[in-house]
Amino acid sequence: MKIVRKNPDPFYLEGSRRIGILLVHGFTGSPSEMRLLGEYLNQKQYTVYAPLLKGHGVSPEEMARTNKEDWWQSVLDAYRWLREEKGYKEIVAIGLSMGGILVLKLAAEKELAAVIPLAAPVYVKDRRIALARWAKYFVAYQIKKDKDESIEEFLASYDRTPIVCVDSLYRLMKEVRQLFTKITIPALVMQGSRDETVLPKSAQYIYDHLSSYEKSILWYEKTKHIMTVDQEKDRIFEDIFAFLEKIEIRINKEGV
Repeated sequence: MKIVRKNPDPFYLEGSRRIGILLVHGFTGSPSEMRLLGEYLNQKQYTVYAPLLKGHGVSPEEMARTNKEDWWQSVLDAYRWLREEKGYKEIVAIGLSMGGILVLKLAAEKELAAVIPLAAPVYVKDRRIALARWAKYFVAYQIKKDKDESIEEFLASYDRTPIVCVDSLYRLMKEVRQLFTKITIPALVMQGSRDETVLPKSAQYIYDHLSSYEKSILWYEKTKHIMTVDQEKDRIFEDIFAFLEKIEIRINKEGV
């Protein structure tokens, strides 16, 4: 029997390592798209927490009542919970797509051990995103194209997108773009070359504008936008783990 992971609920998995991992899902998505990565990292004894961003995992109508400030607050709440309630002083934030933008904002404004944006948008293939500020007054939703059947079992996302939220996403992208130079912590930028949503040059832009003393960029030639469930996911997970181990070794040497 095929295991279906279409659960949009947040998840928390306890581990024994010093670093806590914050996983942030993408626009109209849910923690479901981060679950395979979360389970992999937990098997490596990392504690992982994947919150559900406000307006997500319920209905497109519910999402239409939210904006970038709500999504950002969800990330802040998750960060504070992991840090203050669970006691993790060393946190690495990993975000997919819009989640990548949100964790970069977190890296610019809060204390993190490292940040990993996956397929984070600076440039997108659908240039109509810039028109959403006007389109939202005439069209309520945009119907999504058919999903790739090979990854569908792992996704719990909406089949239509509130245009008002597209406008808010565009504003968030512009806002966070101005913060890249403020980020100085270790960073791993990851991007699929076959991304059908984000222009791959976004990753290079992010990498070039980070002020991090330790940064790297990795490309995946067969991977599309939802990197955490696509065909090169095993390699992606291994690369993330290798990066995390380096961060943990440095933290332990410094005796923080």
